[in-house]
Amino acid sequence: MRVRLQLRTLLPVLATVALLLLFSMTALGQCSMCRSSLAGSNNAFFIRNFNIGVLVLLIPPVTIFCSIFVALKRYKAADREEQREDHTS
Repeated sequence: MRVRLQLRTLLPVLATVALLLLFSMTALGQCSMCRSSLAGSNNAFFIRNFNIGVLVLLIPPVTIFCSIFVALKRYKAADREEQREDHTS
């Protein structure tokens, strides 16, 4: 029951964040120093590709970060299940 309640509250939040990211006009994925040095450039194709490259480089750290939390959550759930079995025996 509790998981269903958490899912009901988490799903609209995730959908809202996804829609905001989907409909955002620009995704400036670089630091202010990189942005200022690219602002002087007249090559729009290079600037666009640079932004995409920075965003692509975010994928491995985010994946690692999320994987750690998924593993910890599964470990904690297994530990709780083991404790329940010990109390019922």
